[in-house]
Amino acid sequence: MNKNELKEYKDYYRSIYGDERFWQLELDKSGNGYAVLRFLPAANGEESPWIQYWDHGFQGPGGWFMEKSLTTLGNKCPVSEYNNSLWISGDEAQKDQARKQKRRPHYVANVLVVSDPTHPENEGKVMLYRFGKKIFEKIKDVMRPQFEDENPINPFDMLEGADFKLKVRKVDGYWNYDKSEFASVAPISEDDSVLETLYNKQHSLAELIAPDQFMSYDEMKVKLDRVLGLSGDVSTATAESIADIGDFDGE
Repeated sequence: MNKNELKEYKDYYRSIYGDERFWQLELDKSGNGYAVLRFLPAANGEESPWIQYWDHGFQGPGGWFMEKSLTTLGNKCPVSEYNNSLWISGDEAQKDQARKQKRRPHYVANVLVVSDPTHPENEGKVMLYRFGKKIFEKIKDVMRPQFEDENPINPFDMLEGADFKLKVRKVDGYWNYDKSEFASVAPISEDDSVLETLYNKQHSLAELIAPDQFMSYDEMKVKLDRVLGLSGDVSTATAESIADIGDFDGE
């Protein structure tokens, strides 16, 4: 990786993790991590307590491609279009490349940091938390339990929600969240003034996926071509085939 590629790679992650509003879990020397978080309701003026976005992250002969996917906005994305052209080729090597380049889902919510043993200075702060499908599935599981003896919980409720015990282990080199769980239902505080203060400290989620946070289609196409060493556009025939089969990245 040359200096320009390394800078581009670091700049993308700095744009997310260099933002001091975001909370990050830090693993201990044994490769484990623990914290207690409380998901918060939708911020003032916003409809949802969480947002979802997709991004692409891969390396080609021309460097790194690390960008949010335009499909987040419901728009056409040159990476998804190119991946679809690879997928419908039927060539296994090209299909494998499409898998490696497919879009990845991410979620962001406001949280109260209840306990952070590694960085206790974060405790009591309202911060943004970026998480993936595994944790999102745990949220959905408590909101819509599968068994009759389980009562649904709205984890984003300040009074009738529950703390989230984030437990991370390293399994085969990857972070594993299987042991993470929600605690019993309990209010954040019985003091209305405390709840109001926390509510007013929340950060806007909508601004994270505003159109100005994304590359334009043309800018992204130029960058994709540079990273992968491509030339020319997707053919009309290929584009029509893509329209017929839908979005491979959505699978």
